[in-house]
Amino acid sequence: MKCQKHLFSLDPHIHYLNCAYKTPLMKSAEEAAIKSIQRERNPAEISVSDFFSIQEEIKSSYSSIIKAAQSQIALIPSTTYGFASVLNNIKGKTNGNAIIVKEAFPSGYYSLENWCKRENNNLKIIHPPQNTRQVGEKWNELLLDAITNDTSIVLIPTVHWMSGLKFDLQSIGQKCAQVGAKFIVDGTQSVGALPIDVEAYKITALICATYKWLFGPYSLGLLYVNEELNHGTPLEESWMNRKNAQNFRSLTDYEPAYTPGAGRYNVGQSSNFILLPILKESLAQINTWTVPAIQLYCKNLIQELKEFVSEIGISFEEEKYFANHLFSMQLTSKLDETRLKENLEKGNLILSIRGDHLRISTNVFNAKEDMDALIQAIKNSMD
Repeated sequence: MKCQKHLFSLDPHIHYLNCAYKTPLMKSAEEAAIKSIQRERNPAEISVSDFFSIQEEIKSSYSSIIKAAQSQIALIPSTTYGFASVLNNIKGKTNGNAIIVKEAFPSGYYSLENWCKRENNNLKIIHPPQNTRQVGEKWNELLLDAITNDTSIVLIPTVHWMSGLKFDLQSIGQKCAQVGAKFIVDGTQSVGALPIDVEAYKITALICATYKWLFGPYSLGLLYVNEELNHGTPLEESWMNRKNAQNFRSLTDYEPAYTPGAGRYNVGQSSNFILLPILKESLAQINTWTVPAIQLYCKNLIQELKEFVSEIGISFEEEKYFANHLFSMQLTSKLDETRLKENLEKGNLILSIRGDHLRISTNVFNAKEDMDALIQAIKNSMD
């Protein structure tokens, strides 16, 4: 794959290496949003089928990305809505526990903490090993060892939002299945850039905001649940989630049955006529590129940076636990943090500092000149 920056409207004078913060909008998605706003001038142009057809197109595209059945996907407004939808339908084991990793993103932590209080389960936070540069293998081992017959839930991200460290979802999912624990995954920081297979990884629920690696809008998310949650209780009772919803003449023939699969978990007013066209265009483009090709593009793009950083004594995780689209480098004594911040600003480099790490997130709109600018900023910041 070649650089796809021409499909975006990024400022040519900046080096945007911060997709983990928020994705830029694709030109095609912007055009779709403008058309949808213009259509709002004349509601007569919106047919009954329009309330449902775009939702199904989005679910179909997303199902290809995560290797799921289309019927098992719901539209949600946020990750917290997704966590609540799932956790409200899981009972804790007697004297059980729930597992999360240290410095998990707050939405997942707060949701699981509240569930533990409600279900009288103990919340176990698995810390990474100390005094080691590479923590991936050992951290994953600690996670697997912590999952026992007393474990009710394991809630982890696909990759850690601060460092990009990859978790071994397949091994963790298998262990959860062995002990009867529910496996909840936050895919916000990788789905769309890193391959995932929800069935192969035995994932109970995958929750993902769309405004990062899916190139979608803010205030929109996607929820996958496996079939064991198909009969759960949703957070709200939207008329659109009932079997007779597409027959507007019979809406007051109150239908007790929900749409099949995960449809009951759709947020009310899920046919958002402004936001959904953006996501539709974005998911279609991801499937055109393919997720493996995106990850490979990022891998090739960052090789020179990785080699340079290695030469100055900063190491990365081994490949099994390293995500090419999102990773971090530790701010060691060789790098003056104040000077680095100044040089990043001077070089028009947009990225994030998280804790004592510089977080770098690349995508298909990045090119060699972005990497060269970052390397130069690091060189200028060394003692």
